[in-house]
Amino acid sequence: MLMKLAPLGDQAVLAYLADEAAAVRFAQAVRAANPPWLLDVVPAYASAGVFFDADRIDATEVMGWLEALALPSGSRLDAPGQSFTIPVCYEMQLDLARVCEATKLVADEVIRLHTATAYTVYAIGFVPGFPYLGYLSPELCGVGRLPSPRVRVEPGSVGLTGRQTGIYPLERPGGWNLIGRTPLTIVDVASGFFPLRVGDTVRFARIDEARYRELDGQRLSCRAC
Repeated sequence: MLMKLAPLGDQAVLAYLADEAAAVRFAQAVRAANPPWLLDVVPAYASAGVFFDADRIDATEVMGWLEALALPSGSRLDAPGQSFTIPVCYEMQLDLARVCEATKLVADEVIRLHTATAYTVYAIGFVPGFPYLGYLSPELCGVGRLPSPRVRVEPGSVGLTGRQTGIYPLERPGGWNLIGRTPLTIVDVASGFFPLRVGDTVRFARIDEARYRELDGQRLSCRAC
């Protein structure tokens, strides 16, 4: 595995990897090894931050350890992330017509393609628990962000832009194209509930408004909707 290492402050090392899959595999390998000085591993699109106990080890030693751990290109681990099925009511949308116009597809085809893909959680941000999910089917790629972000996006709103889709876990401003909404709670900051992690797999399942009301407020779990 091609990798470049650099100190990240005095308590972390940043590993630059070839791509998203390599970053996820690398993070899984570090977690599986679980050295006694490890505090956390935070993968992103093509990098992973390795946070360590500075009272037990320094950055130079960590980088040496990581170099020795590096996996051969294309290797896979036996411990993938968890799989989730997330129900979405596509009638509760604001921008489906915009997506249809950009993709030249009818609404039912947009929904079919969106629910047909198994997405990987490649990063978590820009607010606590927001999953960046990739990648959209080619037919749905390339839809730009809104010209002006909304001041308020409802929690549970499912959006897409570029090659990615995602879920707004909290009420925030946002500029993605909103094509539906999940009734499930995917983040509870107060209780530390953050079920989605980098490397997990997410599928979306279409539901109607009656089912939305039945599920409203339930927490996300690994079981299907």
